[in-house]
Amino acid sequence: MEISTKLFISVTCTSFFTFQLLFYFVSYWFSAKVSPGFNSLSFKKKIEWNSRVVSTCHSLVVGIFGLYIFLFDEATKADPLWGGPSLANVNIAIASGYLISDLSIIILYWKVIGDKFFIMHHCASLYAYYLVLKNGVLAYIGNFRLLAELSSPFVNQRWFFEALKYPKFSKAIVINGILMTVVFFIVRIASMLPHYGFMYSVYGTEPYIRLGVLIQLSWVISCVVLDVMNVMWMIKISKGCIKVISHIRQEKAKNSLQNGKLD
Repeated sequence: MEISTKLFISVTCTSFFTFQLLFYFVSYWFSAKVSPGFNSLSFKKKIEWNSRVVSTCHSLVVGIFGLYIFLFDEATKADPLWGGPSLANVNIAIASGYLISDLSIIILYWKVIGDKFFIMHHCASLYAYYLVLKNGVLAYIGNFRLLAELSSPFVNQRWFFEALKYPKFSKAIVINGILMTVVFFIVRIASMLPHYGFMYSVYGTEPYIRLGVLIQLSWVISCVVLDVMNVMWMIKISKGCIKVISHIRQEKAKNSLQNGKLD
């Protein structure tokens, strides 16, 4: 077994056990310390809470690490299709460990947090990352796709606010909602254009042909599956954001009208 293969397996396993530890032990202790409302939640709510704490930790790690690699890792950018083992592969191995960990938790607590779309998302991502790590290809693309995780902390924070019963149109929820919509659009929707533009630009080139039909099709299909789900989630998020903005405008108009009558 090559050193790089051993490294990626070790990183994936370490990632898996770290996120399991966070879910089953650390999150319970940490959440009770920072949020008094955690202890009053039901068992089902605590399960999803811990799952989202782990999700946020994973997103911050691979998202920030991925952004650094995207901006500064010249080895990855020099050969986007066939770049050798690099930091990008390590980041993908971390994400793979998390996906396996989260899949096991979703299956174990299916009645609480089971979601067929998350199963599809995780399986499509794991398959793509397996091909990247096994064949030593498309590390640049894999890392670029991981930048989408930068939106997850805002999505999870919205759920935390709702679980703690914050007023629906409170300032904290409104600000987080707007940031969530903007960041989600940038890292998951707007990023499609450069990604598919790059795919088109390398189509038919010698490095692309060397990938082989299986990897070529897997690249396209896995990304399309993930992006269809991203578009569906974006539509749902946008509707919620529009609803909030409309409510704020109505409240301002109402207050202005009331102030005008008082004057």
